[in-house]
Amino acid sequence: MSVERGFSHFDQSGKAQMVDVGQKPESQRVAVAVCRMHLRSTTLDLIRQGTIDKGDVLGISRVAGIMAAKKTADLIPLCHYLAISSAAINFEFLDAEHLEIRAQVTANDRTGVEMESLTSVAIAALTIYDMCKSVDREIKIVYLGLESKSGGKSGDFKRGCGTDE
Repeated sequence: MSVERGFSHFDQSGKAQMVDVGQKPESQRVAVAVCRMHLRSTTLDLIRQGTIDKGDVLGISRVAGIMAAKKTADLIPLCHYLAISSAAINFEFLDAEHLEIRAQVTANDRTGVEMESLTSVAIAALTIYDMCKSVDREIKIVYLGLESKSGGKSGDFKRGCGTDE
């Protein structure tokens, strides 16, 4: 079975492989991912007030997101272990029913941190769901995507306007 070039996680016979990055030079890598959630307005009010029974929703979600960035290679089968130098999670209440989670992950390494930033926001969102499901079973993740990345051979990427949903 011949595999077209462009899928670096497959060898010439179509078998999964981890990409060899050993010869690549280290460089500063930064990736920003975004996740948007839809919650009932009453749920967002409880989060803002800090009155969800399980505790500080955003604080615990932030820690979960940071931990997820550090554990990405344990979750994504062909992902490399990276020495992450920073992981930051921020939240923004967009309107009465939407919450945005933004993660920025940085490393000085041989491969990018896109998967770490995406995993970070995904786990932060799932943590919010877990902590709030007793008051709102209709919580939805309505968007998850890479916002930007810099560093490495492929260069910089920034999502264009109007292409994120």
